[in-house]
Amino acid sequence: MNGPASFGWGTIVRLGLVQTALGAIVVLITSTLNRVMVVELALPAALPGGLVGLHYAVQVLRPRWGYGSDLGRRRTPWIVGGMALLALGGAGAALGTALVATHPAAAYALLVLSFLAVGIGVGAAGTSLLVLLSTGVAPHRRGAAATIVWIMMIAGFVVTAPTAGHLLDPFSPARLVAVSGGVSLIAFLVALAAVWGVEPARAAAPAPVRGAPARPFAKVLAEVWAEPEARRFTVFVFLAMLAYSAQELILEPFAGLVFALSPGATTKLSGLQNSGVLAGMVFVALVTANGRGAFASLRLWTVTGCLGSAAALAAIAACGFAGPGSPLRACVVGLGLFNGIFAVAAIGQMMALAGHGGTPDGESRHGTRMGVWGAAQGVAFGLGGFLGAAGVDLARLAVGTVVPAYAAVFVTEAALFLVAAGLAYRIGRPSVSARAIESLSVRHAI
Repeated sequence: MNGPASFGWGTIVRLGLVQTALGAIVVLITSTLNRVMVVELALPAALPGGLVGLHYAVQVLRPRWGYGSDLGRRRTPWIVGGMALLALGGAGAALGTALVATHPAAAYALLVLSFLAVGIGVGAAGTSLLVLLSTGVAPHRRGAAATIVWIMMIAGFVVTAPTAGHLLDPFSPARLVAVSGGVSLIAFLVALAAVWGVEPARAAAPAPVRGAPARPFAKVLAEVWAEPEARRFTVFVFLAMLAYSAQELILEPFAGLVFALSPGATTKLSGLQNSGVLAGMVFVALVTANGRGAFASLRLWTVTGCLGSAAALAAIAACGFAGPGSPLRACVVGLGLFNGIFAVAAIGQMMALAGHGGTPDGESRHGTRMGVWGAAQGVAFGLGGFLGAAGVDLARLAVGTVVPAYAAVFVTEAALFLVAAGLAYRIGRPSVSARAIESLSVRHAI
């Protein structure tokens, strides 16, 4: 049963609008501005790549932002502040891009500051939003809530990219600044409306013991890292997201080089994969929504998603050796399906685990834990694309041919998913020592 503090579906969808707004700004920066820099301004591709990498690198500060929201015991100010910084970063990045041709020194400085602001804004708003959901969503709704929030973020991508593209024609630097600034402002206002009044309506968290000073961040972070469950989940998130993102930049080139698919055909292949991801997420939401039965276990679907992703990657590697007659498209759809299953189930588990291990003085650790896992996810996602592409290049230098090089990287990703599955299986299960203590207690009771 849902407690009085549980969010209803309407509130969950409302909070999902924050992710929609976040996705709208991020897609402009990572997709539209990237294209403008490389095509219209003829800048080296390494420039937008490095700026996007900077946005990922700053995600290591997520635990500090989560700790700050724990101290304040409210998440809304961090969501609003993060979205404000993200909106400023989005508008600043567009202005910096527009100034590159006329004021390069000022433009590059503004771009660096803007992408730092984007990274900080995404981390602060995203971490606190997940904490707010984790404390307000009933346990049996966490899988569905994760699906709703993720899909609404994708909706932000889907709606913004073509709309902005249409408004940018005919292209001019002034039009770029106007469109990006407009999208950033609208996104911030949508996020502000989404969170307005949600948190005060809920019962406040228990206050810490009076007179007990707040622990410093370094001590809190060390305490969270010392928790076996939190540490295991951090390693799981890092390995799984590394494997998840490593194929992002190599799947289309693999299909083009090995199967001679056209650019349009490889884009459709990515579309099939994304359709599979969406189907996997919806599947988990449906089977876990009632909270009853063995199939409602988020841990089960996290493990299943990792194992299925490993099998699909191995099958894609085998398709390369089999040639044009192999079921590449089916394998890619399967990869997307199991990626979606693991991703949304893992987010649901993240929500559940964030509140574990309370402290005697009543201090919350929700934000700090979520920040640690968010940092692991952000760093892994930033590294994954680079390591996947670099791995193919190194393997081609070593073996001299295309198919074994790609196969080696796909198989390595599959191995990472297998290790992640093993870690996910152990999360939420009592340790051997805990079971032994429980057994002794039962015997003494008898």
